[in-house]
Amino acid sequence: MSQAAETEFKPLLSESVGYGVVVGVGFFFAALMLCLTALQAKFFKFSPSSSEEFSSASRSVKPGLVCCGIVSAWTWSATLLQSSTAAYTFGVSGPWWYGVGGTIQLAIFAMVAAKVKMNANGAHTFLEIVKARFGTGAHLMFTFYAFLCILVVCGSLLLGGAATVNALTGMNIIAACFLLPIGIAVYVVFGGLRATFICDYAHTMILFIIIYIFFANVYGASNETGSIGAMYDLLVQAGKDTPVVGNQDGSYVTMKSNQGLVFGAATILSGFSGVFCDQGYWQRAIASAPRSTTKAYMLGGLSWFAVPWGFASCLGLAARALVNNPKFPTYPNPLSASQTSAGLAAPAAAAVVMGRGGAIAILLVVFMAVTSAVSAELIAVSSLFSYDLYRTYFRPKATSTEIVRVSHYFICFWAVWAGCWATILHKASIDLGWLFYVQGVVLSPAVIPIALTVTWSGLTRAGVFTGCISGAVLGMLAWMIGCLKIYGEINVPNLAEPYSAVCSGLTGLLFSGVLTVVVSLARPAKYDFAGTRAIAMYDDGSSQASISETSSQVDVEKSPSKNTTTTEVVPVAEPRAETPTNSEKAEVTRTELKRVFRRAAWYSLALTAIVAVLVPIPMFFSHYVFSKGFYTFWVACTIIWAAMSGIFCMILPLWESRTEMWMIGRGLFGAKPAARAEDDKA
Repeated sequence: MSQAAETEFKPLLSESVGYGVVVGVGFFFAALMLCLTALQAKFFKFSPSSSEEFSSASRSVKPGLVCCGIVSAWTWSATLLQSSTAAYTFGVSGPWWYGVGGTIQLAIFAMVAAKVKMNANGAHTFLEIVKARFGTGAHLMFTFYAFLCILVVCGSLLLGGAATVNALTGMNIIAACFLLPIGIAVYVVFGGLRATFICDYAHTMILFIIIYIFFANVYGASNETGSIGAMYDLLVQAGKDTPVVGNQDGSYVTMKSNQGLVFGAATILSGFSGVFCDQGYWQRAIASAPRSTTKAYMLGGLSWFAVPWGFASCLGLAARALVNNPKFPTYPNPLSASQTSAGLAAPAAAAVVMGRGGAIAILLVVFMAVTSAVSAELIAVSSLFSYDLYRTYFRPKATSTEIVRVSHYFICFWAVWAGCWATILHKASIDLGWLFYVQGVVLSPAVIPIALTVTWSGLTRAGVFTGCISGAVLGMLAWMIGCLKIYGEINVPNLAEPYSAVCSGLTGLLFSGVLTVVVSLARPAKYDFAGTRAIAMYDDGSSQASISETSSQVDVEKSPSKNTTTTEVVPVAEPRAETPTNSEKAEVTRTELKRVFRRAAWYSLALTAIVAVLVPIPMFFSHYVFSKGFYTFWVACTIIWAAMSGIFCMILPLWESRTEMWMIGRGLFGAKPAARAEDDKA
């Protein structure tokens, strides 16, 4: 009992500050987004009362804003907190491997995004593509995985955010779990997907500004760390006081970290699951303008890498360096195992380096991460429910208005259910760290079949079912057997240990992929995506647009000309163009997208080779321990990368939207709103 009391995390802020941020700042952003949505509806043709606008932003979002949305949506509370925990536990290798575990998936997904535009441009969800190609059975199976993914993600987001708010302010964790989604639901209901993009921009801007503030304090202004050189000295001393098992010389400043390498493998598996099974990322691919989809994902992956690498290298390592500082929240003890797993390394470092200001900054940045990611999940889950459950199985002829109304209902329901779900997990003693490792375990069997559904014409229904089901069964067996053999006992904590997670996730991913491909190659299909290209967008002037129920090649032979026309709805707002012109544009676009796909393939291969092999592996096998000069260079790289990413995310969306902002300004300050009609094409 005395140990628990001694290691209690001492809040630096009052409980009222926690409620003020969660409720006050949350509803401030809700009010801001409502105003922006009203301006958008007044001065532009986009109205969130349209189902196409509400769920897919009329497929017209520009690459800078999509990139910003990707960075924001992929910056979970785990991105900030779990990466810092990895730095606190393993040293410099932790932030690098966490960055690798999220960046290469976004790069690879850029190829999938190009194929979505080529083969299913009218889709609203990836489940619609599955339904059109493989029918009801596969659709229901992947629906299970889609909702399971959102459950895991929402639990991770809310538990990480609530634990941080509780640690810094003493606010009740259960209250935080329920209050966090409420303000988010307000602006998502009224603004739809485009409102989440605008909110993502605001959140990303605040995120990078706060990261820059932490850089300035940890590496310069703070008396507790002093400088990069002083940080290095503190980390060297920490390696002597509490050496890391499996690290070269027990040092925190080496990439030779056995545990760090295993953490990297677990992170990569978790990252693949979190991208390919999450409708939120498919939704951004669907929402972006066709010619810029892949570009947005490429830029988003590069920009996002700076967040965990820079943030965790700063605060996670600072927490380890300052653990013996009297200002450390759990002094004279280090963080306990439960506090570390809850992601409290970064809040602890911020409290030491900047005091109350640091606590407020970390509270704000984690709140931004939670709200932006939860907003993406709310619009994603509403699309899954309205298009893939309500319209598919309950009301096939639902109109655009009905789709939007049902989406509103389900967003409200899920905001409440997410709070209940996070509370259940909290009461079961499941935290952010547990969900982070288990995510790859439960979702990895679906990754490769989902990706191949939109990219490979030879994929068969038998291959999909064999791969998913066999991969899940073998992954579960590997999870239990690996946990028992490595740790000697199967229990809840041991199941979320890195080695257990890697045994299961790797087995599920590889066997699922191999079996899917092998079974499909036995009797390969010759699918040319006629069914998926026939998925129609909603025309708000008509009663409804239905999904083609056909998944066979018969449709291809019956109406090839229809297939060609339906495939390319690239000029989304202009379906009335003359047929010759439209066909010509479509042909050019298909050629462009094929070229973009090849470029994305080379880009993803090169990026994966650099960040996952060429940089870390030689340093791992050379057993190199950083000198002070090399550590200074390493930190300088994190600062430069974060500076470039932040400037890019903050400036490019403004530049791309300069015409729209000018139009709004003219409308607000004297120009007649009617004049906007001629500028709509912008």
